[in-house]
Amino acid sequence: MKKVAILALETAVPSAIVDPRYMFTAVNEFFVMADQSPFFEVLIVGINKEVRLLDGLMTLQTDALITDDFTADLIIIPAIGTDIPFALEQNSGFLPWIIHQHKKGAEVASLCIGAFILASTGLLEGKECSTHWLFTNVFKTMFPKVKLTSDRIITAQDGLYTSGGATSYWNLLLYLVEKYTNREMAITASKFFLLDIDNSSQLPFSIFRGQKNHGDEIVLAAQEYLEKQYDQKITIDALVDRYAIGRRTFERRFKKATSNSVIEYMQRVKVEVAKRQLELGQKTVNEVMYHVGYSDTKAFRELFKKFAGLSPVDYMRKFNPIGS
Repeated sequence: MKKVAILALETAVPSAIVDPRYMFTAVNEFFVMADQSPFFEVLIVGINKEVRLLDGLMTLQTDALITDDFTADLIIIPAIGTDIPFALEQNSGFLPWIIHQHKKGAEVASLCIGAFILASTGLLEGKECSTHWLFTNVFKTMFPKVKLTSDRIITAQDGLYTSGGATSYWNLLLYLVEKYTNREMAITASKFFLLDIDNSSQLPFSIFRGQKNHGDEIVLAAQEYLEKQYDQKITIDALVDRYAIGRRTFERRFKKATSNSVIEYMQRVKVEVAKRQLELGQKTVNEVMYHVGYSDTKAFRELFKKFAGLSPVDYMRKFNPIGS
């Protein structure tokens, strides 16, 4: 029987504790219904016997403490509250335990922005990681040695697993069920929970917000200019002339400040405007394409799919089925 330890973190999102427990205990029930023994032992593990969540509105009783003598096969790190520094401070006591358990062979999975807890252990350095798209800039700043793949819903490397934003962690839970049991059981779970078993990207749900908390006034001015002039074909040479700065210096500073090249930033801005237009459903795809400054249908489609994860037509069907 595989021992699953779900951490009762301070400031945790309650559903990110309850949902994994529900998933693994449901799978146990599926095994019992098939006249087999339960596969998982599921424990809520904490530093204290009782954890108060949602500013005291909810009290959670733990099944075990990190001081108890046991070895987990799988550790689940739930999503935490959006005050990241506070959450990291409150849960620092878990970090040595996670590291110790991993050295003993435990695998570790973080849900949504629980990735900040996992990254704080140092175990993710040099490895791929996903988290909620809204916190990618913060994550890159705090953990530059981690290879953030914010478009992916699931990453898996060396016994470490991460998931994308919000309820996409259900896809990671399905992935773990399949890994520890079999494909048939994962399909059964996907049908029971009404989940798309092969959902792999959070790009269609992401919103591009350029990193602006960097303190570089010239880069910030260029960002704001590009966002206002999204329908224009602006060259890098035009930008460096506008701000009286050398091209190489400008490109270097822009990439350092925003984590995007100048060209990539312009493209992302145009795609984000196009996404909003398609969501409204008041324009055709071609009209939207012209609106953001493109005239080549193939080039626009490829660019849109690169950053939105879907073609313009499929994106409209997904987010504005009436308009499409």
